[in-house]
Amino acid sequence: MTAADRDARRLELTEQAMKLIAERGAAVSKADLAAEARISRSRIDEIFPEEGDLFEAIAENWFAPVIAIMEDVVASDLPIRRKFYEFFARRFVRERQRYDEDPALFALYCELGEANFELVRGYIDLADHYLTELIAQAQDEGFFAGLSINRALTLINQMVACYVSPQMMLIISNRLAEDKLAVIVDTMFAGLSAEDRGAAPVAGLRSAS
Repeated sequence: MTAADRDARRLELTEQAMKLIAERGAAVSKADLAAEARISRSRIDEIFPEEGDLFEAIAENWFAPVIAIMEDVVASDLPIRRKFYEFFARRFVRERQRYDEDPALFALYCELGEANFELVRGYIDLADHYLTELIAQAQDEGFFAGLSINRALTLINQMVACYVSPQMMLIISNRLAEDKLAVIVDTMFAGLSAEDRGAAPVAGLRSAS
């Protein structure tokens, strides 16, 4: 089997596994996939040597459209403020579409992701990597003054968490909208910086009088 044949077979089996997940409403093992595909377990093991390799392939398939969105936005020649909006909005629209198509299946994938978080972590880190590229571009244009890239990354992720977290989609999807996200992004560019404007306490919190 050539490398190209192996990759094609891996994709075919991955898509079959994802179809089986949708039909059963539950996780799928390599044994389940072998039975569904009507091939020997040894053939499955050739493509997915470890049990975790199957879920890794499923995660790769699930995140592929999101990665394509991020790469497209980062490489675009959009103004930086618009880049930020598109970076989050396109992903939000994509995930909302998945949720609307089948909320129960979307929830199941969230559960599978939590159960296999170490395999999913890499995709979260990749999103942060692309976001740091955008932050660096924004700082080159004078935005986010005084903030380190890591500090800006943390603050921005907290500001847009509802729009990039699948778990939050399950809870408040009906309250999320692109126009609200646009306001959040405009607010970032209107004043996110290291400047102390008076909100930080001088000597701890105190009750209102």
